[in-house]
Amino acid sequence: MNQKKDIFAEKDIGKSADYKLIGKLAPFASPYRLIMLLSLLLILAATVFELAAPYITKEAIDRYIVPVQTDAPTPSTGIPDAGPARDRVRQLTFSLEENHVQAVVERYPRLFAIDYPEARISYEDLQQLPSEDIARLRQSDMKGVGMAALLLLMVVFFNFLTTFAQVRLMEYAAQKIMHDIRLKLFSHIQGLSIHFFNKNPVGRLVTRVTNDIANMHEMLTSVVIFVIKDLFLIFGITVVLFIIDWKLAIAVYAVFPAVFYAAWRFAGTAREAYRTLRIKIAEINSRFSETIGGIHILQLFNQLRNNYQAFAKINREHYRAGMRQVTVFALFMPVIEMMSSVALAVVIFYGGARIIDGRISLGELVVFISYVRMFFRPIRDIAEKYNITQNALSSAERILLILDEKDRLPEPAPGAALPVPRRIQSLRVKDVRFSYTPGEPVLQDVSFEMNAGSTLAVVGPTGAGKTSLISLLVRFYDPDAGTIQINDTDIRRFNSNELRARMAIVAQDPFLFSGSIQSNIFPPGTNVSNMDNRQVERILDQAQCKKIIDRLPEGLNTNLNERGDMLSSGQRQLISIARALAADPEIIIFDEATSYVDSETEASIQTALLNLMAERTAIIIAHRLSTAKIADCILVMYNGKIIESGTHGELMRKRGFYYRLVNAEA
Repeated sequence: MNQKKDIFAEKDIGKSADYKLIGKLAPFASPYRLIMLLSLLLILAATVFELAAPYITKEAIDRYIVPVQTDAPTPSTGIPDAGPARDRVRQLTFSLEENHVQAVVERYPRLFAIDYPEARISYEDLQQLPSEDIARLRQSDMKGVGMAALLLLMVVFFNFLTTFAQVRLMEYAAQKIMHDIRLKLFSHIQGLSIHFFNKNPVGRLVTRVTNDIANMHEMLTSVVIFVIKDLFLIFGITVVLFIIDWKLAIAVYAVFPAVFYAAWRFAGTAREAYRTLRIKIAEINSRFSETIGGIHILQLFNQLRNNYQAFAKINREHYRAGMRQVTVFALFMPVIEMMSSVALAVVIFYGGARIIDGRISLGELVVFISYVRMFFRPIRDIAEKYNITQNALSSAERILLILDEKDRLPEPAPGAALPVPRRIQSLRVKDVRFSYTPGEPVLQDVSFEMNAGSTLAVVGPTGAGKTSLISLLVRFYDPDAGTIQINDTDIRRFNSNELRARMAIVAQDPFLFSGSIQSNIFPPGTNVSNMDNRQVERILDQAQCKKIIDRLPEGLNTNLNERGDMLSSGQRQLISIARALAADPEIIIFDEATSYVDSETEASIQTALLNLMAERTAIIIAHRLSTAKIADCILVMYNGKIIESGTHGELMRKRGFYYRLVNAEA
């Protein structure tokens, strides 16, 4: 037997190019481009400061700590050494114009080679001097080392300032971008048709607005700017290394093709794992949301085990996707570490040989080692950030999938919408056909007409199409064929919001929002304190809910929990009637469901309903046929068609389907 696709399964969106996703997100960043540009400039400054630190160390070594080797006459012969590198003498040179230097040279003349105004001494002979004299000779070197250390501290301090300013600016821009995306997504979802919500579970949509937005925020703050910094750092290191010694740089960079190949393979597999993770998180949220909403049904029908197994299956798939992602990352990082060690080995072997033959200085070797280690740090960072990026881009795909959703009712072009008539004189349904799924009609050739102030009752067995008809009247859907007209004008020519503002629905199971009873009865923006108290009292009296509200500890200000579950179904319906009265609609639609309330509450609902229908056009979906008796006309529906119509008396005299329904209820 074929099984229907799971409601929690998401659409397969195939492969998306990252640059296309970024291009679609770019308009959200456009208003903050100046802030992001300033942040980029600060990153450039921070990169320069970071690159300067190892170079300052090199200069300190080569200028002051271990000055570069010179080919000079040896103290014993006075003849310049032109022999092989192994016979060269490493010497320090001092200026005899400095008194403290001249004093030391005069005390140990045999150890110095004097070529006025300079005096040279080999490192080997320097060790024969007392430490106090060595310190006197190298006073300028000590000052140079101190200046280098001070300069290094200044570089670190300015690096801290620029990084701090950049992080603050980028965090501000990222928060604003996420704020705008969340509002855009929320507004877009609100405007989609009811059909969209029928095929998308609540948990999935909640995941989009919460988790997925948070993932994108993390990408903007932790990835975009830092990856740019890492790329600048890699480029800067490359330039500096080639300037210092291009041959040694080429030797080091010979290992990098393997690094880039590993990164490319990592990128291809990590993306699919993260995409699966995002889907499974949404499915987990959807299943959990449905479980909480229907927990009483699950417990009542002993379905906890089956529901647990369904959740465990989704959770297991999420675990496997997570392990695929972890496995890929766990393999990639050791490869990068190994390549880093190989590059350092090349530097030590090849660079050490070049020091021995005098082609580079010790400071240059040290800076090479520092820069190579620094080079692999951004590589590792980019790999880690790629982890976050893939997670965020997977979220972006799903967010953009909703933003690209066009499942909404067509509205008249701006300026082309007709104003809803000031007074609704007639409502006409003509040859309407409708289906939720193509080929499975739920309404077929439905036609009727009613005038202002009249009451219409719609009766029929479950599945006859009563609720679908109401959904078309308030334009939650458009008919596949036929028209619905107000004052001989197709309702599709009106703006939907203006049309619905003239109608009110009291649903079979009224939905009350968390918040005060006052906010549920009077629409947001209504200043109840400025309303005439008698007007408020009249609305509550007519809705038969004043006694209910008076019994509550804080009256109208009593806060309700989610869906108003602290109230009984009958009390929720009375408050829903009060909400409809406060809206003062011209057309009222009442989905009557009083079969599960006590007789006293039912009487209150009937009284409130009569008050609500007074001088209004009313349509009642009558579940109890006793309610239909008050209607001016009754439509009897069966299998999506109107099979009978007339007053209660007329239909009873016909002794048809309605007659059998009445007798069955009796």
